[in-house]
Amino acid sequence: MDKVKIGIIGCGGIANGKHLPAIKRNGNFEIIAFCDLQKERAEKAKTEYGTAASKVYTDYRELLKEKEIQAVYVLTPNKSHASISIDAMEAEKHVMCEKPMAKTYEDAKKMVETARNTGKILTIGYQNRYRADSTYLKRACSNDDLGEIYYARAHAVRRRAVPTWGVFLNEEEQGGGPLIDIGTHALDLTLWMMNNYEVESVTGSVYRKLAEQKEQGNAFGEWDPEIFTVEDSAFGFIKMKNGATIHLEASWALNTLEVDEAKVSLCGTRAGADMKEGLRINRVQYNKQCVEKPDLGSGGVAFFDGKTENDSDVEQRIFYNAITKGEELVVKPEQALVVTQVLEAIYEAGRTGKTVYFN
Repeated sequence: MDKVKIGIIGCGGIANGKHLPAIKRNGNFEIIAFCDLQKERAEKAKTEYGTAASKVYTDYRELLKEKEIQAVYVLTPNKSHASISIDAMEAEKHVMCEKPMAKTYEDAKKMVETARNTGKILTIGYQNRYRADSTYLKRACSNDDLGEIYYARAHAVRRRAVPTWGVFLNEEEQGGGPLIDIGTHALDLTLWMMNNYEVESVTGSVYRKLAEQKEQGNAFGEWDPEIFTVEDSAFGFIKMKNGATIHLEASWALNTLEVDEAKVSLCGTRAGADMKEGLRINRVQYNKQCVEKPDLGSGGVAFFDGKTENDSDVEQRIFYNAITKGEELVVKPEQALVVTQVLEAIYEAGRTGKTVYFN
């Protein structure tokens, strides 16, 4: 098969920690250009993942002029996701954009509109959908095993694990803290499992309670309170138009022993499920309460066959197949748009103390 020629825009942590290794393992992509505001980072990425002929840029607009490039990966801070993705699609490139889709709902909406107008592929890096537990649970939900899912909890809670690198603590660059960083994964999983994107209203509380503390006990080393300009915790109550409710909890630093990240709990009329201790499905069978714990290493799950392929590997494969074979995306931009809209509403509700109603 012909390799898809791609460009990497942003050669920082998420590029080196997730995408570049997975692209290399996939083997069906050829990275012909690397771009980063810090040229040395782009040069380093080229050395490790490119070829001698790969080009290096510090201005993504110059990279987009390369006609050979079929797709780009937008792996920059949240602030520039929309502008780069829109420019890329208008330059006739397909786009894999890291989560969250954009810093604001308006920006995300423009991304969706551009994808429709240009006919280019746009997908967002919600790789947790491809985990074995996620795909098994999604299949159960699609088969109506849980019945009507009317209550859910989206979990994104760390005890004391504030990221101290990059621009995670910078509100201007990122648009927020744990809510937009890890809360976005939990909310995406929850809406996807419920297959419900019709939101009626959002209420939320946003806190910055621990950021000024001197004795931090942080897993990633001490943070600097002077540059910690985002929240450390945020909580949302989301009411859907069909009456279902979702409780979203997101924190980098909460004094709790209940630590769960990128997990969901679902309550339906036939059964419930959670990812607390591996995937558990609880139901009543033969008039007795029972709990099922599937063996997720035995194959038979969509996107997962028991091999060593991880969630990021599946993400690359699906993007490649969408480009080369026209196969359907799993993470659709219209779905990611709703996630961004809800996150923005929680921030607004936290600022104003008022419920945000959707049209």
